[in-house]
Amino acid sequence: MPELAPSEKAFLENLKAIIERNCSNEQFGVSELGQEIGMSRSNLLRKVKKMTGSSVAQFIRQIRLIESRKLLLDTEATVSEIAYQVGFSSPSYFIKCFREYYGYPPGEAKDRAPHHWHQPEHHLCKEDAKPLFKIVLAIALVIVSGLTVTLLIRHFHSVPSKQGKVIAVLPFNNESDDSSNVYLINGLMEAVLTKLQQINNLEVISRTSVEKYRGSKKSATEIARELGVDYLIEGSGQKDGYEVLLHIQLIDALKDNQLWAEDYRRQTDAIFDLQQEIAQNITSNIEVIITPDEATQIAKKPTQNLKAYDYFLKGMDQFYMGTEAGLRNAIPQFKQAIEEDPTFARAFADIAISYYLLDLGQTDKQYTDLINQYADKAMFYDDELAQSLLAKSFFYLQAGEYELAEPYLVKAYNYNPNSAVVINTLSEYYVSYKPNTAKYLEYALKGARIDIAANDSTSASYIFLHLSNAFIQNGFVEESLKYIDKSLSYWPGNLYSQYVKAYIEYAEDEDLNILKQKLIQTFQQDSSRLDIMQEIGKVCYFQRDHKESYHYYNWFVNIRQSLQLDIYRFENAKIARVFYEMGETARADELMEEYHQYIEEDHSIYRELSLSVYSLNTGNKTDALEHLEQFAKQDNFHYWVILFLDIDPLFDSLTNDKSFQNIVQKIKRRFEKQHDRLEKQLEAKDLIE
Repeated sequence: MPELAPSEKAFLENLKAIIERNCSNEQFGVSELGQEIGMSRSNLLRKVKKMTGSSVAQFIRQIRLIESRKLLLDTEATVSEIAYQVGFSSPSYFIKCFREYYGYPPGEAKDRAPHHWHQPEHHLCKEDAKPLFKIVLAIALVIVSGLTVTLLIRHFHSVPSKQGKVIAVLPFNNESDDSSNVYLINGLMEAVLTKLQQINNLEVISRTSVEKYRGSKKSATEIARELGVDYLIEGSGQKDGYEVLLHIQLIDALKDNQLWAEDYRRQTDAIFDLQQEIAQNITSNIEVIITPDEATQIAKKPTQNLKAYDYFLKGMDQFYMGTEAGLRNAIPQFKQAIEEDPTFARAFADIAISYYLLDLGQTDKQYTDLINQYADKAMFYDDELAQSLLAKSFFYLQAGEYELAEPYLVKAYNYNPNSAVVINTLSEYYVSYKPNTAKYLEYALKGARIDIAANDSTSASYIFLHLSNAFIQNGFVEESLKYIDKSLSYWPGNLYSQYVKAYIEYAEDEDLNILKQKLIQTFQQDSSRLDIMQEIGKVCYFQRDHKESYHYYNWFVNIRQSLQLDIYRFENAKIARVFYEMGETARADELMEEYHQYIEEDHSIYRELSLSVYSLNTGNKTDALEHLEQFAKQDNFHYWVILFLDIDPLFDSLTNDKSFQNIVQKIKRRFEKQHDRLEKQLEAKDLIE
């Protein structure tokens, strides 16, 4: 971005001063800032966007977050107190924003002070370090980087591991005096890691998991214990003119000794042969089985053009910064690589992925056509490259054509079974886009195994929450409780984990009164949580306490409507039932019509169940039973159906109907068979113990 003119810098400083004066006023927003500075809202929006690349609302939030960090470092105030002092009405939202902006939660600010003393001044401009890439690396609840997770994964059996070999490739050290060569050494590390990731018989810890050990003073044994691995790869090197000097060693973590080491001196034009040789030496020394297809994939050269590869490595160095600025800086480097080699599939794929990440979370998608264009190019030049397949799946996810994304994701996994991005995307896909509880659990387990050590304590809490949720949806109550307790041990204040645990414990005792009290206790910690608000309303609804249910549901619906939130549409039938009971027929009819619209758009396995509910509302019991009969033929539906179906007031009119009772029993038997079948499959794959 061009350097700002002195007048522009002065303008931003003036804005900053105004925001700081009004920092504690949560009502101070875009309109108020415009009035203070003497500009119309539209002119202010255009000017700030042009100068910073951020909206005015984002700019205001950034200033609040910067001020909050100063307070965290300089005062003894609690996180909640500081949240209110800088204008956040919700401490939980403040924690979320702070963690997204700085990369770690506010509770760890003092611990991070020596390494993150201040944010550079240019963070107010387009280089703003917004961790978009890490959102996908930790997709679904997953969630960004930070402090070392000291949980010893395999030693404490935190996440079941398959009976194979587990390896981590640590960041290579650049021994050159020229820091500009770092990208080349990083590229060698990345290439070795990628080749090993393609081996199904090997479990490879993700790059994000090992990145925090860059420059670490910890011993290899300590790192191996923290990562739960059998082997470690350590490397160091430098570029000397047209030569690359590299030292690699393989450490047997279990025996705490060096298994193999070698020094390499190669011309830069032999860099691909060097990568191949290193990978072969590693796999032969740990005696891992490689299939012929895997050997073919490992032997592939990304490009024959070294200049193109050089641009690509520079782009990847920016890409892995995990920031918006990094993504924007990476794209031109990838494009330069393509200019040098117009058939460079990996460069095409990473441009598409970068554009997808830039659009992620944005209401207005800017890059959909470009994602498709570059993904198609990548597929044309290499349709067996995991990144090409991932890029194409991202296009279909962005375009809302969810069914078409699945085969590309599955193929990407087959070609790179250790890719954290692919695995976590599949996990999210099977919980959000095409619900399938068995596949959700399988990929959640795989993702946690290779990526858990990448995260700070807060993010680790979310990963274990993710696992717990996947287990309970499949009826594994004991395992679910184990992981939800781990989630809360990392972050006791995780309200998501608190209320999920309440439901898991309900699965054991089936006491709605206890469930309600636990949810209320959680809600009292943050009364802005709409999710918990509607959950309490739902439990009261199951208890037939219409007055109490209406209190929470009405509160929820009013806020949802005022904020124009498109959430919990699938719960509208329950909410409508309560509104009918309270005599608010018009509002209930509106909610039921919205529910009908939701069903029309829903093509998941739950569609027939929803149609059954809607048919009952129209008084058509025959259709309701037929739809329920069709749902009874589905597989991989979640456990909550079993727990709540026959106590749901929506089905009260069928309670004494023999056909209904028989169908409910069919659904329960089908779930039990599904659970038993899944348990055997997971045991066979060593995904559960």
